[in-house]
Amino acid sequence: MTTATQTPAGQEHAEGHIDPAARLVRGRQPGIPESDEFVPVQTRSERPTSFDPDAFGTPAGTEVNWKHTPLPKLQALLVNEPAPHGVIDVAVSAPDGVEQRRLAIGDAPRGEVFRPEDLPSAIAWTQEAEAPLIRIPAGVELDEPIVVRLTGRGGVAHAHVVIEAQPQSRGTVILRHEGTAQQAQNIEIIVRDGAALTVVSVQRWDDDAIHLASHQARVDRDAALTHVVVSLGGGLVRVNPSVELAGAGADGKLYGLAFSDAGQHLESQVYLHHKGAHTTGDVLYKAALQGAGARTVWIGDVLIGPDATGTDSYEANRNLVLTEGARADSIPNLEIETGDIIGAGHASATGRFDDEQLFYLQARGIAEDEARRLVVLGFLAEIVQKIGIDDLQSELIEAIEAELALTEGLPEASA
Repeated sequence: MTTATQTPAGQEHAEGHIDPAARLVRGRQPGIPESDEFVPVQTRSERPTSFDPDAFGTPAGTEVNWKHTPLPKLQALLVNEPAPHGVIDVAVSAPDGVEQRRLAIGDAPRGEVFRPEDLPSAIAWTQEAEAPLIRIPAGVELDEPIVVRLTGRGGVAHAHVVIEAQPQSRGTVILRHEGTAQQAQNIEIIVRDGAALTVVSVQRWDDDAIHLASHQARVDRDAALTHVVVSLGGGLVRVNPSVELAGAGADGKLYGLAFSDAGQHLESQVYLHHKGAHTTGDVLYKAALQGAGARTVWIGDVLIGPDATGTDSYEANRNLVLTEGARADSIPNLEIETGDIIGAGHASATGRFDDEQLFYLQARGIAEDEARRLVVLGFLAEIVQKIGIDDLQSELIEAIEAELALTEGLPEASA
């Protein structure tokens, strides 16, 4: 298989492709004209990559990786032009011992893992001249999380951030997004041998913010990554995590929570690649939706490669539709290339309130409105509790409570 790929130091120009998620170039077949040597990409693993924005055509909305996204809202992020400085204020709070510096293109470890899969991520790579590096040194165990607070002041912004947990280290990084901006953001995550890293990305943007994020991670031998996406604010938020369990014994936990209100679009396209032997994966995303035009999109792809013997993997997406006029799209995919596994599965469910749960609570004297609130809190709290940081968990429960307060007077979803 030939893909349109370019390394940071390479000078070769990748052949242009209008839809890197929908087509790729294969070897010439006898009797087939060169112009016809394109076939649809069947799996996420075949998606071509390039560091060159010119290798990606402007998406039209019919492509596999864009057909669920409202493209008219993000046109400013499809233009490869420098953005003004100061659009987003960045404040980093880090415990002693954490290393921070800047990485130009070509400076390791920038680009060790990350490969842009679409036009906005390639533009962000190009426009971020010096990517911030957050590194937990080998053997260091952090008692407090590293908190990166990003506050938008309006305008277009590009970012590429590298997070590295060196061997046998332990730590948590929280990315907090607030204010307003139109941002294309790349997060490159490297979890070295024996390290354990948690990365939490919280989107609490203002209603007019646009946020496109590509998170790509590699988890090495006997290392563990817990990756959590919490999307509550923003007009259009699309956070796409891609995690490769590269080393034997690697563990990946990918969790997500979204609460979409009227006119709000929250999306995640998740990819988990079991590459090493005896790797374990757990993917669970949950969403609640309320109001006319509320929309969530979840696409989950799991690939168990030919060398990933002894793998144990499961992915699930659950959506709770609270009112009329909301829509949840859920597309789970599972590809297995070896039969020597412990287990693998996927599941998806979208529906309204469980009448039996409501009846159970009301039968014990709880008013209907309170019963509904408790059901939603119980549904979403499972993800919140996986974060493991008390202050942040309390904050998110309060935020969910505030979202639920907006449902009063809205038409309920029908059965």
